[in-house]
Amino acid sequence: MKSTKPIYTIGHRNPDTDSICSAIGYAHLKQALGENVVAARAGKINAETKYALEHFHVEEPLLLTDLYPRVKDITIDCKIVVKQHDTLRHLGEVMREHDLKSVPVTDSKGVLVGIVTVSDLAQRYFQELGMQNLANMRVRYRDIIQATDSQVLVSGEEGEFIKGNVRIAAGSLNTIKSVIKEHDIVLIGDRHDETIIDCVKQGISCLIVTGNGRVSADVIEEAEERNVFVLSTPYDTYTVARLINQCVPIRRIMHDNPVCFKPMDLLSDIKGAMEENNYRNYPVVENGHIVGLVSRDRLMVSERERVILVDHNERGQAVEGIEEAKIMEIIDHHRLGGIQTSEPIYTHAEPVGCTATIVANMHWHRDIDIPASIAGLLLSAIISDTVLFKSPTCTEYDKMTAKRLAEIAGVDINEYGLEMLKAGSGIGDMTPSEIARNDLKEFRIGDYRIIVSQISVMDEKEVLDLEPQLIEAMGHICDKEGFDMSLVMVTNILEEATTLLYAGSPKTLIGEAFHKDASGTHIYLPGVMSRKKQIIPPLSEAVKRIKQ
Repeated sequence: MKSTKPIYTIGHRNPDTDSICSAIGYAHLKQALGENVVAARAGKINAETKYALEHFHVEEPLLLTDLYPRVKDITIDCKIVVKQHDTLRHLGEVMREHDLKSVPVTDSKGVLVGIVTVSDLAQRYFQELGMQNLANMRVRYRDIIQATDSQVLVSGEEGEFIKGNVRIAAGSLNTIKSVIKEHDIVLIGDRHDETIIDCVKQGISCLIVTGNGRVSADVIEEAEERNVFVLSTPYDTYTVARLINQCVPIRRIMHDNPVCFKPMDLLSDIKGAMEENNYRNYPVVENGHIVGLVSRDRLMVSERERVILVDHNERGQAVEGIEEAKIMEIIDHHRLGGIQTSEPIYTHAEPVGCTATIVANMHWHRDIDIPASIAGLLLSAIISDTVLFKSPTCTEYDKMTAKRLAEIAGVDINEYGLEMLKAGSGIGDMTPSEIARNDLKEFRIGDYRIIVSQISVMDEKEVLDLEPQLIEAMGHICDKEGFDMSLVMVTNILEEATTLLYAGSPKTLIGEAFHKDASGTHIYLPGVMSRKKQIIPPLSEAVKRIKQ
């Protein structure tokens, strides 16, 4: 069966402008080609990207914090529920009509209060050895009238609860009198008026004449004087007795406080609860109200999320739970990072300065027009990744693409580009921890797990004034999350230079890579602006030399 769930285009964690805008742009391309693709993001939008989205009036993509399968992914509609005051007869009819093995039970406001199974119903019938005492069952007269398809010959307050027991008027009159008590309900067939009237005089609350038996005017008159219900039913006495036993409300046999799950519960977390409770279906509840059911069978064949990775291809940079998802495509401009897939996929990687350059040209190669808003976002991504074409990663292909996108978007590249970079520069009210994680990417360099963050500024002094706190935050990330080193690139976009801060070990790796004294906590790298081309390659080569 073809999936109706969308495919998500999504960039890396701690997303930058290219990660967000390329996801939006590629989703537009796939939608234009008739595919159900939705743009998503794996983290908070930064100030620069926010400026671009607002300038071109495009909403933020859907936030996906992880791709772990959750209850909501396998929830099925719950179209049938019963209320706790419904009768067992109604429950049986519902189960038979819809071929159900279990049914959720709600109160009058729709709040889940229990669950009842066909086994519970069967057990009730096995225990039914005689007429049930209805005094404590909160059964109403109207329930009996409906269950027995009775005609009301003498009426009363049908909403009242029954106070007595159900008795069958069999045997001699003396025997009947010895059995019947006040407030009882009496089942009687076609008997003499004297016998019927004597039953009424015992202070009973309801007389049910079975088999459409004869009811004289004298009986009616006596019952009216004593405020006794008189019902006439077409069923025989045995059948009526069984039907009355089915008037018991569902809440008497349902399971209180049923095992239920929330839409955002992880499937891995609910497996244990399912193993302990042998139900076929479990309610899915939100704010107390049932929103669906989760089936034990569907848990075994849950459908994985399908994703297209843009602007990254390394597992360490991908959204949490990527190993649980099915990767459909990869569109990227970085080194290959060794991510594995279960089957061949479409991959498009080019040595250009920005993923958006690839996405834009994929539109044009397929004769798909790019709207002004999408063109503006793709242009923003190129400006951001190439730092307005100053980065060594920038190619003529990026410049040509940006020029064409600017014409579609109706903006001046330099004027708009400077305003966007200015909006994203500086630290504002960011904490040292937030600076340390800004545009963070994880790399495996030799045997070392290294994270490299980057922040663009007009004046690096505002960041360096926080260097002690920042180094402490970087060290805390390494200790808590198991990284060997944390690097933060403080890139001055006016001077075209980077101050590289580092915490962790080995510091000799920094010294070897950049031929600087790395005994402190930062080094100055003039002309360095690109993490991809000017930070990662030297580190990768330095690891080889250190090992020799």
